[in-house]
Amino acid sequence: MSDTAKNYVNGEWVESETGETIDVQNPANPSETVATYQKSDGSDAKEAVEAAVAAKAEWANTPGPERGRILREAGTLLGQRKEELTDKLVAEEGKARGEASGEVQRAIDIFHYFSAKASDLGGTVKGASGQNTNLYTREMPVGVAALVTPWNYPIAIPAWKLAPALAAGNAVVLKPASLAPGVVIEIARALDEAGLPDGVLNVVTGPGSAVGSEFIENEGTDAVSFTGSSQVGEMVYEQATDAGKRVQTELGGKNPTVVMDSADPAEAADIVANGGFGTTGQSCTACSRAIVHEDVYDEFVDELVDRAESIDIGPGNEHEMGPQVSEDELNSTLEYVDIAQDEGATLAAGGGVPEGDDVEEGYFVEPAVFTDVTNDMRIAQEEVFGPVVAVIKVSDFEEGLDVANDVEYGLSASVVTDDHTEANRFVEEAEAGVVKVNDKTTGLELHVPFGGVKRSSSETWREQGDAGLDFYTIEKTVYDSY
Repeated sequence: MSDTAKNYVNGEWVESETGETIDVQNPANPSETVATYQKSDGSDAKEAVEAAVAAKAEWANTPGPERGRILREAGTLLGQRKEELTDKLVAEEGKARGEASGEVQRAIDIFHYFSAKASDLGGTVKGASGQNTNLYTREMPVGVAALVTPWNYPIAIPAWKLAPALAAGNAVVLKPASLAPGVVIEIARALDEAGLPDGVLNVVTGPGSAVGSEFIENEGTDAVSFTGSSQVGEMVYEQATDAGKRVQTELGGKNPTVVMDSADPAEAADIVANGGFGTTGQSCTACSRAIVHEDVYDEFVDELVDRAESIDIGPGNEHEMGPQVSEDELNSTLEYVDIAQDEGATLAAGGGVPEGDDVEEGYFVEPAVFTDVTNDMRIAQEEVFGPVVAVIKVSDFEEGLDVANDVEYGLSASVVTDDHTEANRFVEEAEAGVVKVNDKTTGLELHVPFGGVKRSSSETWREQGDAGLDFYTIEKTVYDSY
């Protein structure tokens, strides 16, 4: 077991006032404790907010290029430690090594991207109606941003919240997910070594009910960004808005891929398998519904079943698909497998706990394919957050589009078709914040907006790219008469 990691508050590594700790186990081998972290409470969170409030003015007045230099140096340090960070991510979250390495690289790229954007922040000059007047805008930081991040992308999501917040001149308090906080601690370490002033970033580990709630409700924080389940996110949104905060939430999904009769079934099955089974299905943008034209349905199902059954399952360092992150997540997936069968769906592949020496102790599950699914079944309506794909048969494009939209969520959606008219209509009419043509529902570029509609988002502010900066800035209009 490694030494107990500490919170990062006001430029110092400190223990929680509770004296309690949290052990993080390896989901591929739960008897192995990977690391131990502080189990902090509201008083620890309050101290972090106080440190951020004290530091925000100096950081806001730091020139953008200097802020960018620090972000760039932090990204470089993360790059130098990429293998170490990948090891930590695999051990704590369970993700397959290739996926974990790609996620770490994404965090590095995000810091480098926003390091450049920090120099561009300033404002715009406008023409005034009268003479002898300068009319322009200034982009000001919001103040102190409270970030609450999830376990499924434990370095990428904190990075795409934190980097634009710092680039825009905000101080930050951050609560990482308790299941996999280690890589966030390493981000704080890199920023500290890069020269970030004391108090500008504060990281406190512990339960959301104590640490997260204090961050959200404390009068010292000005903005709240949360990623997680819709149920929790809606409570966070209510808390934050009641406290008068600017708030951004990115939540769950029930993401469809519509496969039309012009599609090649094998190619479509590759797209759905990559979107549905990648990251063990533990992605808010994962494909959980394949909505398939009846003319290619049978062949598509055969191809998807082949892919599900050929996936190599085991510990992430040696296998294609790792475990679910916890026993609770595994049990939830297995429960949905039972529910689907009870409602009349046919289990065409997987859905059980695999056997073998490599998978004997961990939270492993076989990727599942369900057929004979109707859109009123729970398996077609509720987020599973595991490697489970429900295949729904439709007779034409109109029915496919209707089924795709007939859920409470609207995060990501894709269509597989050779018909340009169908593709264009899907782009226009799919009720989702991210729409793809002939591509999987997962995978995001870092320089374009990301967010959902309906229960997938607060529909207030987008993340990533220039849209990510918008959330962390307030525009001030200046009239300068001379």
